[in-house]
Amino acid sequence: MTTIDEFRDTFAEDPGYLDFASFGPMSRAVVAEQAALSEIHVRGRYGAAAVFDEQGIRVREAVRRVAGFPTDRVVFQPNASMGLMHAFFGLSGQVLYSAREYPSIPLAARRAAQALHVLDPITMQPPQGVVTPEVVRDNLTPATTAVAVSLVDYRTGYRADLEGIRDVIGDRLLIVDAIQGFGVVEAPYEVADVVVAGGQKWVRAGWGTGFLGLSERAATDLVPLISGVSGTIVPLGGSYEEVPPPLQGAAAFQITRADPIAEARFATALEGIAEVGVGEIQRAITQTVSRLVDIADEFALPVASSRDESERAGIIVLEPEPEQVTALTASLINHGVTATVRDGSVRLSAHVSTGDDTLEALRGALTSFSSSVLY
Repeated sequence: MTTIDEFRDTFAEDPGYLDFASFGPMSRAVVAEQAALSEIHVRGRYGAAAVFDEQGIRVREAVRRVAGFPTDRVVFQPNASMGLMHAFFGLSGQVLYSAREYPSIPLAARRAAQALHVLDPITMQPPQGVVTPEVVRDNLTPATTAVAVSLVDYRTGYRADLEGIRDVIGDRLLIVDAIQGFGVVEAPYEVADVVVAGGQKWVRAGWGTGFLGLSERAATDLVPLISGVSGTIVPLGGSYEEVPPPLQGAAAFQITRADPIAEARFATALEGIAEVGVGEIQRAITQTVSRLVDIADEFALPVASSRDESERAGIIVLEPEPEQVTALTASLINHGVTATVRDGSVRLSAHVSTGDDTLEALRGALTSFSSSVLY
């Protein structure tokens, strides 16, 4: 078993990085795995293809260890958005989601509705953008067949109560975009029918990585409309004179052969997470986020995100006065602090590797900011 300190030591980002909700710098282990397989790719030695063929099996097993889905209900995806496209194009009826969701959910729903005319996207307007079981319950209709939600909201950092949402929606399909929490939040994925995530953020596996996990019901009921050659039953002998039918289960939801080096990066990152345990990672990040909140309080910067540890993951959101946003942004830049500034708010996001040097850089930025503000 890997300790949290050993896991922390696999990362090497520069001090001041507080933007894991945008992308997470890859670990040394992931970079080493990429280099090793790239060398095999370069040489093309006899029999090398077997190593690439093994990565599909490996990555599904790695997802199983972290998310709990059986390997036959997991399929690698190049990103979370493609997984959502597969899910929404396979749906019919009415799908409910927040109007403030990250664009991946509404775009997939709208594109599917426009193309097939069998899906009816319905949006809800949750107070402060927070999707709670009560908000979902109040927006359900008899025609609702599916509900889509982010595990962690990208704007507010709010962590959805998946079990509560499952309780109020009954046997409707529950679709979860887990990208803002997968790998660092213990979540009851077993209550969801569709879970998608990319590996470029909290998993720290780089772009071009992700997965789609399905419940037994979703694996049967979703239509694999976007199913290419890798998602079909290849006839014995490899003849493609007739269009073959899709495979059964999650394997149908793929278009062409996945990048085996991307699969290896994702698998390596997930294997590291599984070794230390998501719970240990979550606890370490929770402590660091609490320190971020304390620093914000020290400088009287309003914290708009939840202070309740059960309602947050690795994100806190600061909301300075509108006329102070430019000065705060400049101070963060001048002190080498990487964060996301959007719509008048500052989003800070921490990982296990966020150390004292980063927190001190933030404190220095806020010290300079506070000295420049005239009251």
